[in-house]
Amino acid sequence: MLDADFFRRWMTATAAAVDREAERLTALDSPIGDADHGSNLQRGFTAVAATLGKDAPDTPGAVLTLAGRQLISTVGGASGPLYGTLLRRTGKALGEAAEVSEEQLQEALRAGVEGVMTLGGAAPGDKTMIDALVPAVDALGDGFAAARAAADEGARATIPLQARKGRASYLGERSIGHQDPGATSAALLIAALDVASGVRGE
Repeated sequence: MLDADFFRRWMTATAAAVDREAERLTALDSPIGDADHGSNLQRGFTAVAATLGKDAPDTPGAVLTLAGRQLISTVGGASGPLYGTLLRRTGKALGEAAEVSEEQLQEALRAGVEGVMTLGGAAPGDKTMIDALVPAVDALGDGFAAARAAADEGARATIPLQARKGRASYLGERSIGHQDPGATSAALLIAALDVASGVRGE
């Protein structure tokens, strides 16, 4: 079972990964976006880690809800609302239970991803974070490592796609050949789940 400490570790591991990969995320965003994806998420998840360090919610749902609120209030552009919605919807779906199973997390994350799809209007194949999140949630039933691998594969699979949503869609065919930064950061979020589980290191 997964308790509030696990979810705090997940958010802390995500903050560390985003901090480490911020320059790469921005480099990916430069040719097809506003060249601020890494810096925006770095600011947001740094704030999340700091907030959770001071305020320690005692349920998984409350941890994610607080993290989502923090992202929405500190991250500019589309990333804040999208990641904030993902975490808040997931937290709401987890309810007030003190511990949740991996199966419950999978279903809650699915609800979170559906919230992101509704907000952004994106579907799999549109070259967005959804291309990493949907396969990751589908694979989560086979464990955190499987979800991590599926998210990484989904992010890489955005390279040959033409963007149909977001800033990159304005480029039309010129968006082809670039890995989507949102899918890449989503893969970092899923990889951090694996790190938090302690099954494997970073």
